[in-house]
Amino acid sequence: MTEIIERTVTASPARVWELWTTAEGISSWWAPEGFRTDVTKIEVQPGGELVYTMTATAPEQIAFMEQYGMPLTTESRKHFTELDEPRHLAYRSVVDFVPDHEPYEQLTVVELSPVEGGTRIVMEMEPLHDDVWTERLVAGRANELDNLAALLAQD
Repeated sequence: MTEIIERTVTASPARVWELWTTAEGISSWWAPEGFRTDVTKIEVQPGGELVYTMTATAPEQIAFMEQYGMPLTTESRKHFTELDEPRHLAYRSVVDFVPDHEPYEQLTVVELSPVEGGTRIVMEMEPLHDDVWTERLVAGRANELDNLAALLAQD
């Protein structure tokens, strides 16, 4: 069953697209509180790759990561599958961080629609391998969209 998250933000689809498809944009909103995102590679084209690291920066997140023996910095990879600027983008995330589970890919599709006063974002996600990991995925993506909305509210 596909998971869906929706948000309306106070910016044009072109501005949202820019924040979703540039290194500077992604670095400004993808990380959860207490983490930093650094994009090391971005090729915005079908088949293009997005590579970024997420690093724990706040003391409580650093302590949590250390307590569970997790690295403070992790690298993530996504592959763009569809791009229709500024309305539609899709990417496959490489899920290679689940203990005792073979790596696989997960699809996310994002639709950006102009609405009065901004843009409606609809994010559809394939579930992960079980309900617990799917809940974590949805919570993480919801946090990303909350960060994006907060950033755009400051513009």
